[in-house]
Amino acid sequence: MRWHYEHRWEDSVFCHRSDDAAWEHFDNKYPNIVVEPRNITLGLCADGFNPYTLSSRSYSIWPVMVTPYNFSPEIYMTTPFMFLICVIPGPKNSKNKIDVYLQPLIDELKELWDVGIETCDISMGTTFQMKATLMWAINNFPVYGMLSGWSTSAQLACPVCVMQ
Repeated sequence: MRWHYEHRWEDSVFCHRSDDAAWEHFDNKYPNIVVEPRNITLGLCADGFNPYTLSSRSYSIWPVMVTPYNFSPEIYMTTPFMFLICVIPGPKNSKNKIDVYLQPLIDELKELWDVGIETCDISMGTTFQMKATLMWAINNFPVYGMLSGWSTSAQLACPVCVMQ
């Protein structure tokens, strides 16, 4: 869990998400979280698909996954470290109700951010109060709109362009 902290590269080399400017900005903004390198940094991924593409049935399935970025690049995007949080099924796209399905995850992330959870570090033989942060949401632009509540189909579809 400390790989991202112990294996930083020089500024011009990007080998891990922890080498990114966004990670550095987070470290500077929240030093109380960074002080414990075993705290978890997470990424969320969600996207929907129709499992019946060959038929005319209208159906939608939305897997929602979380992955920890504390491990080495060879590990953190492999199957054992991608956690399926929920599957949102339904006859239609769940965009209007995705917040309802994600609310338990949001509640747990808030608790892990504010309070944390007592965790045992077997490698060091100690316990510590582990906290977690959701650093990234990785998805396509329409899903970005559903997760953020931003209208990505209107005149001001891009939140970055509007803010400039």
